[in-house]
Amino acid sequence: MRAPMALQAPPPARLRRERRALQRGGLTLTGGSRPLRGERPLRIAMLAPPWIPVPPNGYGGIEAVVSLLTDELVRRGHDVVLFAAPGSRSLARVCSPLDAAHPDTIGSALHESDHVARAFRAIEAAAEEGRPFDVVHDHSGFTALAMADRVNAPVVHTIHGPFTDETSQFYAEHGQNAMLVAISRSQSVQAPVPVEVAAVVPNPVVVAEWPHRRSKMDYLLWMGRMDPVKGADRAIAVAKLAKRRLILAGPVQSGQERYFEERVAPHVDGAAVTYVGEVGGEQRRQLFANAEAFLMPIRWPEPFGMVVVEALACGTPVLAFPEGAVSEIVLDGVNGYHVEDEGQMAAAVEKLDEIDPGRCRQSVAERYDLSVVADGYEAVYRRAVRAPLIVPA
Repeated sequence: MRAPMALQAPPPARLRRERRALQRGGLTLTGGSRPLRGERPLRIAMLAPPWIPVPPNGYGGIEAVVSLLTDELVRRGHDVVLFAAPGSRSLARVCSPLDAAHPDTIGSALHESDHVARAFRAIEAAAEEGRPFDVVHDHSGFTALAMADRVNAPVVHTIHGPFTDETSQFYAEHGQNAMLVAISRSQSVQAPVPVEVAAVVPNPVVVAEWPHRRSKMDYLLWMGRMDPVKGADRAIAVAKLAKRRLILAGPVQSGQERYFEERVAPHVDGAAVTYVGEVGGEQRRQLFANAEAFLMPIRWPEPFGMVVVEALACGTPVLAFPEGAVSEIVLDGVNGYHVEDEGQMAAAVEKLDEIDPGRCRQSVAERYDLSVVADGYEAVYRRAVRAPLIVPA
């Protein structure tokens, strides 16, 4: 982590001008970032999705990433405005384009386009008021990328989802509108021609905030959405083969009820298999820290896998099917094991004492700690600022 530098408060007149510019788009502004003396800091518009406040209280992987990165950029002296759902909190100034969060309609084109259009209007208004943003960093979905060539600032777009047939067509059509950042090498190589991924910057974790425990309890842990590709049912099979207790954690989202009722719930007895629902905060940390191992029996090319990083940060080894980015995060024989099926995963439980919890944590600190990720994005922003901006006639 960089040494702290002297900070100074922004001039009140500047804040008044910016507040007026944002209000022209019907938006309100709270909080305040403080730029560094010396080298000119970047002025960054951080665009979060409209669904869940930043940081999230429970489920919300993208929102958690945005929260960590935004606060770190402010601590480094950059001037950041976070456009996010109402109820969001940040060291940056927070601007909420919409009147309410929309956790029950994630993916709604109506709310996403409304959120992005209002944010872009405010960004343009700020430029007209003499306070242009150096760069816009978009995490919000597809609308901002499709319209990125309409805003007079370079746009950095983080690709948070997988490349499917549909999204590949979308990125092939609109990817040139922004500087694209993948969150893993695995995701990057799946990009279709002619999509150009400018950089790979992983999702961050603050390793120091996760408890490191060398002495573990006698249970295996699975955590995620109750979606068949995530494999809660396969984790149950592994635990039964290995004769270990299993704790399941995570939400049952809309459309996942049948899978949960038919493939998971019949095995939950509160003894061999326990389901604790969606967890966050200290409960989540303790579940990761005390687990004998974390199970990742996924059957899809996961673009990242934050739960894997969080487990490893606690010194908890991971047993995983090497799908997608998990094959990069889990180093076979170093911080866990790659296995091909439930039988191999159960057998790997007997080799957990060969994995050093300290090496698990170190493997995350070296590659995914917030300081490393912020360095990566600062470099991307500087490249975007230097690149020529093509504005349509």
